[in-house]
Amino acid sequence: MDEVAAAIADPIRREILELLRGGRLTAGAIAARFPVSRPSISRHLRVLRDSGLVHDELRGRQRYYTLDTAPLRSIGAWIAALDRPTGWEHRLDALGTEVHRTRRDRRGGTASATPAPPPSLSEENSA
Repeated sequence: MDEVAAAIADPIRREILELLRGGRLTAGAIAARFPVSRPSISRHLRVLRDSGLVHDELRGRQRYYTLDTAPLRSIGAWIAALDRPTGWEHRLDALGTEVHRTRRDRRGGTASATPAPPPSLSEENSA
């Protein structure tokens, strides 16, 4: 995962990946789209190839590159896990939902089969 993260950290490499979304391209076609030298693009392609994000195929004198998004899945899963609520956050969210439902039911939003609990002391004092 670290190798993939390092590979996508560079904006030129990210742009190369976006280019390859449209289909396979030769190294020359990729290099022609950037204002940097061909050897520089070759180094970027080598980093992408070593990380598994692109595959190359030699046909005659042309080297074709294709995108492979499989290595990105581990990073995507890791980011998604960070974005999910932790155990307590999830439970507190569920508690908040139940409190909202109970308040709605008390206001007459829906009839419930169980009687509403007696008002708390703070509710009696405010009345």
